[in-house]
Amino acid sequence: MRIQSMSSSAICNEIGRRLKRARLNVNQTQKEVAGRAGLSVTAVQSVERGDARLESVVSVLLALDLIEQIANFVPDQEISPLQLAKLQGKKRQRASRASQRTPSRESKEW
Repeated sequence: MRIQSMSSSAICNEIGRRLKRARLNVNQTQKEVAGRAGLSVTAVQSVERGDARLESVVSVLLALDLIEQIANFVPDQEISPLQLAKLQGKKRQRASRASQRTPSRESKEW
């Protein structure tokens, strides 16, 4: 089955399955990975089930020395100059006169 045709839940399960396989390939237990990742064993189990917080997934990637795979997972995107100009919008050229006004003497109540 192609990743593009999978549901988000199925993709999370696939990521978890791949991380479990990576852990087994380096001959580490869930407890060892949990210790290196600063997570509980339950959190590592959740990652391997595909049901975990993103921070936990990143922690497991770090513990398995797979963090460089992030570049393949989500490549860095360049913003086109045209899109950057649109995002910046109109830049303020000068201060408005409203901030320079002082209240009139008649409006002051003593």
